[in-house]
Amino acid sequence: MHICNRWLILIMLVIATPLSATTKNITYAPTSVDMQINRVTEHIYYVKGEAGIATDNEGFISNAGFVITKKGVVVFDALGTPSLANDLIKKIKSVTSQPIKKVVVSHFHADHIYGLQAFEKLGAEIIAPLGAQKYIQSEAAASRLNERRNSLAPWVNKNTHLVLPDTTVEKSTTFTLGEKTFTLNFMGKAHSDGDLTMLVKPDNVLFSGDIIFRKRIPFVGNADSKKWLETLTQLETNGLTALIPGHGPATDKPDKVISLTRRYLAYLRKVMGAGVNEFTPFSEVYDNADWSEFKNLPAFDAGNRINAYQVYLSMEAELLAE
Repeated sequence: MHICNRWLILIMLVIATPLSATTKNITYAPTSVDMQINRVTEHIYYVKGEAGIATDNEGFISNAGFVITKKGVVVFDALGTPSLANDLIKKIKSVTSQPIKKVVVSHFHADHIYGLQAFEKLGAEIIAPLGAQKYIQSEAAASRLNERRNSLAPWVNKNTHLVLPDTTVEKSTTFTLGEKTFTLNFMGKAHSDGDLTMLVKPDNVLFSGDIIFRKRIPFVGNADSKKWLETLTQLETNGLTALIPGHGPATDKPDKVISLTRRYLAYLRKVMGAGVNEFTPFSEVYDNADWSEFKNLPAFDAGNRINAYQVYLSMEAELLAE
């Protein structure tokens, strides 16, 4: 009976303790990645992941950025592990003493969100597009996290958890912090079930998230390639000083970068759509396609066939829905 009471007390303590408190003293596994700060303007920086699949480079395959204002720091995306986010926080602290006030999440794919708990621990406001809650509470999210606990151990582990946003964006909105104005453009279902971009003024720098990839093929997954292509066509880039994509280096020539992602998606839809309309099997369509424009890009060998198959399936569904 005495032993049972002890266990009961322990269980009650765990239940009564908030998640933030139980994770307060968590330490993060050290990384060996080369995370360099890249300066875009006087107050805007980003770190660039290496091109590759999700588990390459200890999960450091995507970009994240931050904007320093006189009232605090705004971070864009949180990287693919808590360890990476912890490294990013150290990088931010190396260039400013301002506190991290907000983290804007471009979309809820694992390589951009698993670092959120490190920012949650700091008390930063987490801002995310509509659809984040639905994803976080889904079986797909739980399954992906369990997979990453194996494939990205020890950087993703039993202490890694998904973070619900404090603020959800479902239409374009603007906020100010210090001397900066931040416009969050809700792009809807494009690369993911919900995408955000962030325009920073007066710097005129756009954080695009994964609706734009640079110097590598994009990851299509279950994206709405039709809506994604339309989004890229409508994206306003006039007057931009720089564009920071979700993957690949920043650029001062945004139209050229957007063009690559747009051409790739357009080609996928053209070739796969023709095959679907002719009822040609996927393998035949794929093997007969001319991939010469894209085959030398990073991630082509790992991702192109999967991308093509996803577009083939989605265009079959589009045909059936007509």
